[in-house]
Amino acid sequence: MTDKGTFDKAKGKAKEVVGDVTGDNKTKAEGILDQAVGKVKEVAADAKDKVDEVVIDAKDKFKK
Repeated sequence: MTDKGTFDKAKGKAKEVVGDVTGDNKTKAEGILDQAVGKVKEVAADAKDKVDEVVIDAKDKFKK
């Protein structure tokens, strides 16, 4: 199973909200960073999926 960053984005949003409510800028910043990490994982997983599709299509064309 590919990590699509969903957990990191959710964890980051929770940290951001907690940091915002408590006035803790460090926790808020960590939350924003966690969300960014989650987004990077999401983009990487999407790119990997696309590459896998292209490889499968290429293999299918060579089989014919």
